[in-house]
Amino acid sequence: MKKIFIILLTAATFSSCSNDLENLNINVKDPSNVPGEALFTSAQKSLVDQMTNTNVNNNIFRLINQYFTETVYTDESNYDLVTRTIPEQHWQFLYKDVLKDLDQSAKNINATPVGLTENPLDKQNKLAIIEVLNVYTYAILVETFGNVPYSQALNLNYKTPKYDDGLTIYKDLISRLNTAIGKLNTGGKSFGDNDRIYGGDVTKWIKFANTLKLRMGITISDIPAESALAQATVSSAAPFVFTSNLDNADLKYLTATPNTNPLYIDLVASGRDDFVPTNTLIDKMNALNDPRRAKYFDNNMDDPSTPEIEYIGGENGASNSYAQKTHITPTIKAPDFPGTILDYAETEFLLAEAAERSLYGTPSDAEGHYNAAITASILDWGGTVADATTYLANPAVAYTTAAGTWKQKIGTQSWIALYNNSFEGYSSYRRLDFPVLVKPADAVSDIPMRYTYPIIEQSLNKSSYTQASAAIGGDKVETKLFWDKF
Repeated sequence: MKKIFIILLTAATFSSCSNDLENLNINVKDPSNVPGEALFTSAQKSLVDQMTNTNVNNNIFRLINQYFTETVYTDESNYDLVTRTIPEQHWQFLYKDVLKDLDQSAKNINATPVGLTENPLDKQNKLAIIEVLNVYTYAILVETFGNVPYSQALNLNYKTPKYDDGLTIYKDLISRLNTAIGKLNTGGKSFGDNDRIYGGDVTKWIKFANTLKLRMGITISDIPAESALAQATVSSAAPFVFTSNLDNADLKYLTATPNTNPLYIDLVASGRDDFVPTNTLIDKMNALNDPRRAKYFDNNMDDPSTPEIEYIGGENGASNSYAQKTHITPTIKAPDFPGTILDYAETEFLLAEAAERSLYGTPSDAEGHYNAAITASILDWGGTVADATTYLANPAVAYTTAAGTWKQKIGTQSWIALYNNSFEGYSSYRRLDFPVLVKPADAVSDIPMRYTYPIIEQSLNKSSYTQASAAIGGDKVETKLFWDKF
């Protein structure tokens, strides 16, 4: 069943034309008969839902990256991806519920004639925004699995689509993104209220596309043979990226199901107490006296007899007493808390990284971006400039005195800031190798560097699966992907 946005729009269209008997022959459940704008809304929500939720059947990036751990059933905290076929769910959501709907949305919008009073740029902008989200979604698939179906994906003529080389896909995605950015034109409008992230604001989408481009350029920057492409990608994107928290890519959720933030469903409506923050994260933030602790975590462990609020994380991968550990903040449990897929804090960390790599600016510029990133994160979570200033004055945080290389400094602080954007935190961790995460005592593998391919692919698309598995070095969670080998 389509999401409520599609149902409402389709119902409204049907009722307004009910006097026309010819319309009784139209299959209103056929996606080709649904307005392209409504399909875009559905795809957009499905994308953010999948990247945001913490349901152990669908998304365990918060567990892999040691932001959350489990209380009773600890399989996923110990990196068991198979029992619940988690990779298959991630794969299916992105291909079927996002990319397929985006593809049909573009077809339907293309098939709709431009009216005499409509600005032709509106259609151009809609198609370009769809393309930007296509690029984002395929990039997530490549960064999760490695080689994936691409050139033959979504084509019903290919029942067993081949898996394309991950780097080849990624380079093509950058090219597609450049083309889409060139077509975004502020002289026209776009999706209006059907856009749950930016309300149809084309200027915001230009910034989003360039920020995505910056991230993709940084992702390939360790590959020696792609240094020129990384340089060109980063340097051409950096002047046009997010410049404040007002640019954050936040999907607006509602207070009523089925349009609530999935975290509300996972953490509140489920009536279960399955997750607590890890001691990996809490111990690090305690050591740094991080002001975001009061924003990330509940104060349920507060002892009125002591002046300091106590934060106690759960042991990663072990059984944990929910009552005796710090709880997740009520803030992200609110049904209408926005779902974020890209934000300004991450942008500034990427710019700091770009400076250290001399892809945009010089290493001397890194400190300013690092400070801006931390400040943006603190402010976005409801802290103050004074909080950020005090935190940055801590010698263990300050860029010039914090321990380790620039990768350790940026990697550790980026990991903390991306607490509620777990996939981006996971990518940062894999790229920079910081912070140092220790696998749980009962882990079934080392810390995953990727998701394994869906089990169903081994039976229904075995030849393509076998070739892809061999090409990437084995279908194992420990296999490092093309951008993470150096």
